[in-house]
Amino acid sequence: MPASLSDASRATPQRLKTALSKLGLSKRLVIAHASLKAFDSLDANVMLEALLASTRGLIMPAFTYKTMLNPEAGPPHNGMSYGSQADLNKLAEPFHPDMPVDKMMGVLPEVLRKHPKAKRSIHPIQSFVGINADALLNTQTIFEPLAPIKALAEQDGWVLLLGVDHTVNTSIHYGEKLAGRMQFIRWALTQDKVVECGGFPGDSDGFNAIAIDVEKYTRREEVGSASVQAIHLPSLLNAVIKKIRENPFALLCTRADCERCNAVRYG
Repeated sequence: MPASLSDASRATPQRLKTALSKLGLSKRLVIAHASLKAFDSLDANVMLEALLASTRGLIMPAFTYKTMLNPEAGPPHNGMSYGSQADLNKLAEPFHPDMPVDKMMGVLPEVLRKHPKAKRSIHPIQSFVGINADALLNTQTIFEPLAPIKALAEQDGWVLLLGVDHTVNTSIHYGEKLAGRMQFIRWALTQDKVVECGGFPGDSDGFNAIAIDVEKYTRREEVGSASVQAIHLPSLLNAVIKKIRENPFALLCTRADCERCNAVRYG
């Protein structure tokens, strides 16, 4: 392939900045989810700089699953098998504000966490990290882990998906909660005790089914071979609520062994 054609298909810092600028979010607060691999492994600091330059403020999930414990017993219909991972309890680490973001969340949230201007919320499993978004982060509690998304929606915020799809769109979980879908309880280790954490969400593998419902609320740009989507958050939440109320099993995954989706279906 000629070099010119190859270069035209690559994600570059300038193309990313141009695409984000075209989305028109400079006066908006956003929650972002990203895969660096989709952007030819574009440098994470470059991506973060572009996001901060093209928005009013930014938050990302900074979840820490290594704090979680599996008890021997607990409430029924809780989307988990008690005692099934007892050996892993020995590997659990107490949450602290400087705990690295779980690698399952991707590279960018950890880079954001380390930024000198970043702030982090206090949830031992489902913390969020952000810049110029302290008011959103401060709404989170142990029992309302998705409160920053509620606050973001009240600020007419947007969801940014950079090289990823709706299966990583945390905001859909808040839409499920608003629609009345059951939430779960999990337990986490902190510096001085074990904490019961309510409002733990379900599985997200079925979330791409919402794409067609929010297409008209979505702005899209291409950066090389990667897609950047901006979805209006209040419209997304309304679409999730409508979809679940029309079909109580909407957005659930199809895996027979998914304990959380099965709890929703049969619990």
